[in-house]
Amino acid sequence: MPEINQLNEKIVKENLASFKNGLTKAKDEGREPCARYASFDYCFNYFQDFKNKNEIANSINIENSCLHLAFYLASWGMLRGSSFLLQKSIKFYEPLVSYISKKDCNFWKIDVHNYSDENIKNLIDCYKDIEKILSENGKHKVSDTLITKIMLGIFGNVPAFDAYFKKGSKLKTFNNKSLRQILEFYNNYNKIISKEADNIKTFNFCNKVKIKRSYTKAKIVDMIFFIEGYKK
Repeated sequence: MPEINQLNEKIVKENLASFKNGLTKAKDEGREPCARYASFDYCFNYFQDFKNKNEIANSINIENSCLHLAFYLASWGMLRGSSFLLQKSIKFYEPLVSYISKKDCNFWKIDVHNYSDENIKNLIDCYKDIEKILSENGKHKVSDTLITKIMLGIFGNVPAFDAYFKKGSKLKTFNNKSLRQILEFYNNYNKIISKEADNIKTFNFCNKVKIKRSYTKAKIVDMIFFIEGYKK
């Protein structure tokens, strides 16, 4: 498998600027409250806002939790005609949301800077669990793109391994080696990535302003390589 694409500092900064300002003004509105990319913010904030994560799947919140996840996935292209999700209602996401609500509090704290051996194992275990739940025990083929978009949108702990990210990073598969190479990339540009993660604030749905919660470092890495893949 190829090594991760080691971009230079200039390109890293340019890619981040492109993501924030919009790739092409004709098609991409950039980071605006009503624009597509803000769907991540609203999904991420919804799940992160629960102090008691068990409440994500209780009888009061389960429907809303499924709706948030489903719309985020739809907005990010995962309910296209070829996807098995197109044939599912929001009720389909209930077992997944229930699983998410039971994740250990330490799992919610994982980000690129603390990709230890244990945390990488926990990420891979979560990936496999989500794959099993969504596949309905092998009934459906679940892509790494779908699984990692879910992990990004809820936990913010891994980049989304979609076509642009893979092309830009040269990482083809979500596995132990890929996560270690992402950590290596972060270590090379930790000052830039950490600064952007601190500076980019998520949008608040109710008043369309940015709130105190910042993007994760994994989300910043996702943005860098997404743009790189888009350019190619």
